This record gives sequence, C-alpha cells and structure tokens, in this order.
Amino acid sequence: MLNFVICDDNLNILNKFSTILENIFMKHNFDAQIGFKTDDVDELLNYINDNKIDVLILDINLKSNKSGLEIASIVREKNKDTYFIFTTAHLEYAMMAYKFKTFDYLAKPVTYERLEETIIRLFEDINGLPKRYIKIDNKKTIIDESEVLYIKRDGMKLVFHTKNRDYETYSSFNKIQNTLPSNFVRTHKSFIVNINNIVNLDPVANIIYFDDDSTCDIGPKYKKDLIEEVKNCGHIE
Repeated sequence: MLNFVICDDNLNILNKFSTILENIFMKHNFDAQIGFKTDDVDELLNYINDNKIDVLILDINLKSNKSGLEIASIVREKNKDTYFIFTTAHLEYAMMAYKFKTFDYLAKPVTYERLEETIIRLFEDINGLPKRYIKIDNKKTIIDESEVLYIKRDGMKLVFHTKNRDYETYSSFNKIQNTLPSNFVRTHKSFIVNINNIVNLDPVANIIYFDDDSTCDIGPKYKKDLIEEVKNCGHIE
C-alpha cells in the first residue's frame, strides 16, 4: 500500500486534497492511503524522520521558515524514490521544483479532474503497466476502460455502465466508436459492449450477461460479428 502525505499551510485546501484523494483511491481501487496530513512544517519533519513516504503532495510557498523545496531536499536525502507532487499559486516556482525529480506540478486552484489525472499516471508509472482511459464530458471525466461493462445509447445521451457506477454524457456512438479499444464491440443499435467483461452470452435469447447481473441485448444485424469476436478472444468455444 502506497503511503501518501499531504502538507499545505491552508487548512481548507489540506482537507479538500484529502477528501479528493480518498475519492480517487476508492473510485479506481488504488492500493493507497493518506498516512499523514498537516499544515505544520515541524510536524511534517518529525513524520519524515520516522516514516517512509511514497508520495508527498507539498505546497511550495509554505508560511514557515522552510519552503516546500527545502523540505523536498530533506526527503530526497532519505529516500530517492519518493514521488513529489508540488502545488502552488506562484508559477515562477515551477522550474525550481523539477530539479527534485518532481512527478508533477499542480497550479492552484487544483481541480478534481487535474489531480485525478496525475494520480492515475502515477500509478501507471509505479506499476509499469500501461492502461487505457476513456475520457468523457469534454475530457473532464476519466474512466478506466477495463471497468466499463457496456455503453448504452439513451436518447441524446450515452450511459457508460461500469462495475461501480454509471456515467452519462451527451454524445453519440458515431462520435466515440472509432476512439474505443478493439475490445469494445457494437452488439445492438443501443449497445456497445466491452467483450472482456462478458460473463455469459445466450445466442438463442440474444442476451449478454455481466457479473453485476446487468444484461445487454444482441441485435440480429450485429450477432454474427459479435460471436466471431468473442470466439477470437477465447471467451466462448
């Protein structure tokens, strides 16, 4: 489990970061925890002395006798593998921050979407496993494509049904179909299915089953190609 530590001298921002991070960890099932958060530099330095920090989210311009950059230097001496994510409203500090092998630099105010994108990339980097993400809502919402069971057309909207929740956006199959990975296959005029998440397929009743007990229809026009694709992927004999 990765140990995240947050330090910001603004208590409201500190609590906001903590809440957002916990939501991101839960949403993406990341094996991580916020081991410590503080608005006090001395408390942070004491924690650094006794604990391993995997990821440090650190405000650069702290109201203290030490800046975030000085703290980063202390952490780097103890652990060359710590990931630094710096935050500040002062853009002139950006280039200085990168000398500490900074993973990312976030200009305040930091949005949920911007922090989520950074944390996703961080876990990709740590795991060394490239993942594909689908961006919806004008690229503000990011979904791990492996979590998507199917996409349903509902009037002018598309509903991305995942293992945890549904995401809605105003778009069309024509706009997104060519942007999706090859494992997303049209099965019906109203459905595109992630065939990697199919649990069972009934070609007689023309129904596709998923492990959350949801189902999709199979349209006659798409049936032959669907069954061929599923066979090729080894999901059915």
